[in-house]
Amino acid sequence: MLTQPKDLRTGRSVWMDTRVPTIPTKTLTQDATADIVLVGAGISAAITAQALASRGHKVVMLDRRPPLSGSTAATTALLQYEIDLPILKLKAKVGLERAIRAWQRTRLALDTLADKVGALNIDCDLERRSSLYLAGNLLNAGQLRREAALRNRAGLHTDYLDRAELRSRYGIDRAAALLSFGNLTANPLRLAAGFLLGAQRHGAEIFSPVTVAGVESRDGRVVITTEAGPTVHAGTAIYATGYELPKGVRRTKHRIGSTWAIATRPQPRKLWPDQCLIWEASDPYLYVRALPDGRVICGGEDEDFQDEAARDALLPDKTARLEEKLGKLFPALDTKADYAWCGNFGSTPSGLPTIRRVGDAPNILAILAFGGNGITFSSLAAELLVGMVEGRVDIDAGLFR
Repeated sequence: MLTQPKDLRTGRSVWMDTRVPTIPTKTLTQDATADIVLVGAGISAAITAQALASRGHKVVMLDRRPPLSGSTAATTALLQYEIDLPILKLKAKVGLERAIRAWQRTRLALDTLADKVGALNIDCDLERRSSLYLAGNLLNAGQLRREAALRNRAGLHTDYLDRAELRSRYGIDRAAALLSFGNLTANPLRLAAGFLLGAQRHGAEIFSPVTVAGVESRDGRVVITTEAGPTVHAGTAIYATGYELPKGVRRTKHRIGSTWAIATRPQPRKLWPDQCLIWEASDPYLYVRALPDGRVICGGEDEDFQDEAARDALLPDKTARLEEKLGKLFPALDTKADYAWCGNFGSTPSGLPTIRRVGDAPNILAILAFGGNGITFSSLAAELLVGMVEGRVDIDAGLFR
């Protein structure tokens, strides 16, 4: 088996009670050929498959689960260009110029995602939202002011709000905050479904359930073996297995953790101005967003472990803590959880994803470790992977290796 199976999520997310298009799948009963094989059929694979198939590549997707039944259903879908590590912290790891380029490229990737959703006419409740980044234990008020200066230097317009202005505009009592613009919210299941259907319209095939046993590069081609017997031969293979890291892929800098989330009952009259995305300059950080029906999603309480049983056992306690923290932020809200769920997430010390070739094989690629910017990084990965497959040099590729 190529990856170790994981219980990627537990509980029922709010997205699982929304209407999602049916994704047709096929049964792999005999050997097949393709230009590109994607191992996985979640949001990352979906965006990449659509990008490749629309450019004329013959794409095959293999997944042990039905489409949309993995970790995509657990995301809270705050689609931000703001990387988990602020520029002020990221520059200490990669240098100021590279930190700024990484932030600029994620902004471009998010804009590209929005443009593609429009072009493909995907009905996923996509909306532009500003973002409020609150002072916390990672950055205090003075450091937030310096962070704002760095973001503005990078061309990412950001306003600094002091305590008085933050309280006046949003009713939040924190030392300071940064207000940024141009982020997104969406229904992640309908978003992923739209890209999968878009890929299929260009000939992409999804085989499920299929358990991949191995991926091997031979004589300039890739051979993908499956536990059921059939083999798929392709020019390129791409691991898009989410938080189930492929065996044999070096992962010394990758960390798999656990996170929790709740969604309240609908209460549209109690929402904050602009329904901006809210998160903290803290570790771990709390994050909050509103849904079109007036529900509030609140997530966080991250822990640095991946054991599913331990994660699931903490769900009642973490739910209570999230309800309490959300109540302190917005006392007028009814914070009782109508939905509660938990899942795994991946990250790296820099907060940047890993999008690169695997080992010495020139035709085996991987998308790994997405952190809090999962879907934004999925869009970025699609851009970089299309270039790698087609032999084009991307000046930013080195930032994400």
